[in-house]
Amino acid sequence: MDKKILGKINSPQDVKKLDAAELKPLCDEIRETLIETLSKSGGHLSSNLGTVELSVALHRVFDSPKDQIVWDVGHQSYTHKILTGRKDKLSTIRTKGGISGFPNPKESEHDAFIAGHSSTSLAASYGLARAKTISGQDGHVVAVIGDGAASGGMFYEGINNIGRSHDRLVVVLNDNKISISKNIGGLAKYLSEIRVRPRYFKIKDRIERFVTNIPFFGRWLRRKIVSSKSMIKHAIYHMTWFEEFGFVYLGPVDGHDVTSLCEVLQRAKSLNKPVFVHVETVKGKGYKYAEDNPGAYHGVTPFDREQGNSVNKTSDGFSEAFGKILTELGKKDDRICAISPAMKYASGLDLFAKEHPRRFLDVGIAEPLAVTCAAGMAKNALVPVVAIYSSFLQRAYDQVLHDAAIDNLHIILAIDRAGIVGNDGETHQGIFDVAFLSTIPNVKIYSPSDINELEMCINKAIYKEDGVVAVRYPKGKPAEIPEKFALNSCEKTLYSSGLGDNKNCIIVTYGREYWACTKAVEMLESENTQADILKLVKLECTPEIIEILMQYKNVVFVEECVQRGSISELFGYELAKSGYKGKYVSRTLGNSFIPHQSIDEALTECMLDSKNVYKLIKEII
Repeated sequence: MDKKILGKINSPQDVKKLDAAELKPLCDEIRETLIETLSKSGGHLSSNLGTVELSVALHRVFDSPKDQIVWDVGHQSYTHKILTGRKDKLSTIRTKGGISGFPNPKESEHDAFIAGHSSTSLAASYGLARAKTISGQDGHVVAVIGDGAASGGMFYEGINNIGRSHDRLVVVLNDNKISISKNIGGLAKYLSEIRVRPRYFKIKDRIERFVTNIPFFGRWLRRKIVSSKSMIKHAIYHMTWFEEFGFVYLGPVDGHDVTSLCEVLQRAKSLNKPVFVHVETVKGKGYKYAEDNPGAYHGVTPFDREQGNSVNKTSDGFSEAFGKILTELGKKDDRICAISPAMKYASGLDLFAKEHPRRFLDVGIAEPLAVTCAAGMAKNALVPVVAIYSSFLQRAYDQVLHDAAIDNLHIILAIDRAGIVGNDGETHQGIFDVAFLSTIPNVKIYSPSDINELEMCINKAIYKEDGVVAVRYPKGKPAEIPEKFALNSCEKTLYSSGLGDNKNCIIVTYGREYWACTKAVEMLESENTQADILKLVKLECTPEIIEILMQYKNVVFVEECVQRGSISELFGYELAKSGYKGKYVSRTLGNSFIPHQSIDEALTECMLDSKNVYKLIKEII
């Protein structure tokens, strides 16, 4: 496709210069660009195909960056990036040194607020709009939130506060009837009901125009009707839930009719008060495979656009294995329940949901609810397992501490995507869970290195432990560990190089880093150099472990975690307290946020790959 119109777009101002007749062709060219580019690079496809017209209309009507657009979650903002001077960088998206897959204010002044987690846009927009009101700044704030994100608690907190303000804030609900998994809850049902009555708004407008045109007292009568609200609205139809909270409600409007979108957004802008715009879109719009199966094309690896099949299909081995293990345990023990915060498929719980539907809960994008719900189930003698990404567990820290750990309630946290996750970048790296969980009393943490250990750890978490038990595992398949290092346990294992009794150096590690350490030791052994490995599975620092380490001249802890609050930091403290006289070195991820790049690139940059671990040991011994 010849992208003549898109070729003229280098900023939002260029969108405003287009003739109205050029808007639809522009959308077609953008959609083609998204399919063409993401079929080669991978990225978030379905969500962005669904927001092309909406993005164009937003930049046609509003004046970014004076008007600030906040994208919820942010994986639906690719067209926004194209229209704000980054179209030539789209092929670099989510790669090292390229543009982010999410809005990032460091990247562009048009990205008003960073967003990688769901349901935050209303709170952020409320703060931005309040600041404009208080300081007398010009401009509007627009929050674009999906119907799936509207299942999160912060959405309702935002609605409750924004509607009674007088700020220039427009909330745009991108209603595509699906998030990553099928939407859950009362709001999804409510939205499906009000979609069938857009005629109310047309009738309302006609009556208002009729009343206004009555000679002499028409305008006075209109003001009386509008100010009382109930007369006209209840005469035609009940008020929407959003109007009850103080919003002016506009919609539903066809999210793929760019002309209608521009009209309704212009009206919302002109009101200069909180407005709720309900936009209906089709996730995956314009690409048949994505329309038919939007969940499968939510986040894609490179694929054959003609056939629609993924070129580099990968299996998240740990996630799938976890789901199978829990499903089998559920067949033998009807106390076992599974809870997902809107990630049934990605977390491997689809099989459990199919086999044990009565014992499966999808609570929507509501991580705090998932954890406290689990605590309630545990209180009544069930064994709940919450499958949750590491970076999403951060949102339920208070619930783990206050609702579960204090009462020593037995819940299991199956923490997926623990450690570096790669191309999703800063907002999704699972590098903090060990640090914040290890400080909470009554919490035990397990970090298996392979599928066998994963099964052992889940069994022990369910049947041998009490209190909160976390089993954390990384994204993707486990690496193949050489047979002599495959020492499976759910506690700890000690590998000795067999090069004599020389207690020169021992490496302490856990989880995915065990593989890198085994490779480093193999390289050392090829040079007739000794280094032992103490692999932790249960992350604890016991007197027995300290006694083992005290025998070595050099202790090196290799850990895929932030430095502050890490297990290696705890070990350093305990060794010092025990009077250790040798050299202790910890190699961690440091104390900074890690940008988007591949997992291997990130581990190498942080010097946690096998070659860098080998170099570290060589320098020490």
